[in-house]
Amino acid sequence: MAGPIVTMKRYEVKYVLTESQSAALREKLKGHMEIDSYGLTSIASLYYDTPDYRLIRTSIEKPSFKEKIRLRSYGLASENSTVFLELKRKAYGIVYKRRVPTTQKAVEKFFNYEGDVCADGQIAREIAYFRGYYKKLVPSCLIIYDRTAYFEPCGDLRLTIDYDPRYRVERLDLSSGMDGISLLPKGSAILEVKVQEAMPLWLSAILAELKIYKGSFSKYGEACKQQAIKQAALKNLPNAAERRNDYV
Repeated sequence: MAGPIVTMKRYEVKYVLTESQSAALREKLKGHMEIDSYGLTSIASLYYDTPDYRLIRTSIEKPSFKEKIRLRSYGLASENSTVFLELKRKAYGIVYKRRVPTTQKAVEKFFNYEGDVCADGQIAREIAYFRGYYKKLVPSCLIIYDRTAYFEPCGDLRLTIDYDPRYRVERLDLSSGMDGISLLPKGSAILEVKVQEAMPLWLSAILAELKIYKGSFSKYGEACKQQAIKQAALKNLPNAAERRNDYV
């Protein structure tokens, strides 16, 4: 069996699906693509950012180049189970991912400048440079979703459907449950098409038939937007004395 992928370079196109579109798409993929051996998998990604949220603020502005760093687990992680520290960059529409296997404990020490995430190597050096460039990176948001991944048996096409994307800004670790606040209406999902070159015509035809149109959706970005709206609403609430006066 092949080892885990540690470097990736590809185009990623995102779509937001309704429940009915998701069901119809799954039917039409039969005969074209197969579900990978993991089946439906719960994935948690802990995003790190500067204290002033520099990384996500830049990303939301949609520049030609942006980058993020996150710690990912497949299923609920323990302190010593293998997780992946992943550096994700997007430049002119192409997504580059570099990641290393590590543990939560090692990553905590790494961001405190108390050690390395893994043995020496090019990817580890890139991640260490990223940490040094931004100087201080702290856990900022946990994104969780339930993913089914598809692959093309004789090609490089990959496709994922992420159900019930949700987030937390408390309990920011990969061992405290898979619950969170929903990012989309019930039944909605996020489709990601991942290709090295152009999307095949048969898939383009299916998406057009089902009226599934390209969109832009960042789980981390949407979580930050929703959280900002909540915080703004709380700031506008009357204080306790004013609320009491409302009932006098």
